Amino acid sequence: MAKLFHLQTFSSEKGSLTVFEKILPEGIRRIFYIYDAENQIRGGHRHVLANNALTCVSGSCKVFVDDGEEQHVYDLDAPDICLLLDPKDWHEMYDFSENAVLLVLSDQFYDKEDYIFERYPEKKLSPIQ
Repeated sequence: MAKLFHLQTFSSEKGSLTVFEKILPEGIRRIFYIYDAENQIRGGHRHVLANNALTCVSGSCKVFVDDGEEQHVYDLDAPDICLLLDPKDWHEMYDFSENAVLLVLSDQFYDKEDYIFERYPEKKLSPIQ
């Protein structure tokens, strides 16, 4: 399942500096950011290999994650909060604020074969409740 944590941040009267360091198992190979996404749903996939780290460097958004066993919604609403996604994590980003900029770091280069667009099957409720 995805992990939410605070990035190391150094603050002083001159401002704040937040560090991405030793977050992704294979290092950082790709960086991109999503913006102008109000009223949109982004993502809608999981991966074969790619681990991704997400942080809203401006504004906020929500991230729905389903790893096939558990589902959770994460709020990314501060530039020092980072969501680490495992390849198995189906994810959808939504509810972007007006000024949201979502930064994504990946440990893999883009490869269309790494994307899985099939959701996990819906869980059937156990007859024993």
